[in-house]
Amino acid sequence: MILPPGFEQQSIVTSLGRMVYYTNSGELWRSPERLESQNLPTLLFLHGFGGGSSAYEWSKVYPAFASEYRILAPDLLGWGRSEHPARSYQIDDYLTTIIEFVEQTCTAPVPVVASSLTAAFTIRCAIDRPELFKSLILTTPAGLSDFGENYTRSFFAQLVSVPVLDRLIYSTGVATEAGIRTFLEQRQFARSARVYQEIVDAYLESARQPNAEYAALSFVRGDLCFDLSLYVTQLNVPTAIVWGQKSQFTGPEIGQRLAALNPKAIRHFQTLDDVGLTPQLELPAVTIGLIEKFMRSLDS
Repeated sequence: MILPPGFEQQSIVTSLGRMVYYTNSGELWRSPERLESQNLPTLLFLHGFGGGSSAYEWSKVYPAFASEYRILAPDLLGWGRSEHPARSYQIDDYLTTIIEFVEQTCTAPVPVVASSLTAAFTIRCAIDRPELFKSLILTTPAGLSDFGENYTRSFFAQLVSVPVLDRLIYSTGVATEAGIRTFLEQRQFARSARVYQEIVDAYLESARQPNAEYAALSFVRGDLCFDLSLYVTQLNVPTAIVWGQKSQFTGPEIGQRLAALNPKAIRHFQTLDDVGLTPQLELPAVTIGLIEKFMRSLDS
């Protein structure tokens, strides 16, 4: 996995398997007056789902916070370098392991930066265990079956529900360099020119891990989708949302409807022009600026 300088790999054991995470280490990020102190506040980054997803998704953003925060950027179960149990993944698997990760690695309520479906899971975790979360900054949080939509009825979800065919589609259409690049350029990014080779290589490495198809196919089948609009009104943790205007799977109008359901908790909703599903990869500098802005606002 491609890691920025000054970061190392560590891991914890959850009830469903080992989760790898990446954190800042050594003197690179510490000013002289802090060399004796390890008590930096924690900032947690959670990646979204899709063929080849991993903590790499945030690797152009989290180093900007490494001198002021203890960074935690895990590969979720079934993705990246974390364990890949051969199972049909369900929503509760991720709600459980996200909460277990926070419990094991954080000693105080933590601000969380999360994306896409994982961001929607994070909302549910914050509803169930609000004492664990200080604030949420979320990019394109959607359950993918919001406001009564049924993602599982989509053509592709039905296609990958066919046994044998699902793994054939994954091995030939997803876990290949051409498949990864085509998806990033045509579906995930607003501008194909922003997809460079390192991004493709990182996604491909994750997609080719043993048993990587289990989590990916569970996601594509719709096993992990839900209607976030049924939950968002219960959220009390201060939240900001960033939404790419050209997100193909869920447009910003979905986000605006979700935010309108709970303006007390969701204090900021920011759209970004000419950006797709992952602003953290397309425009990392802009994303960093927005995270800094919203963290100050939500903390106040």
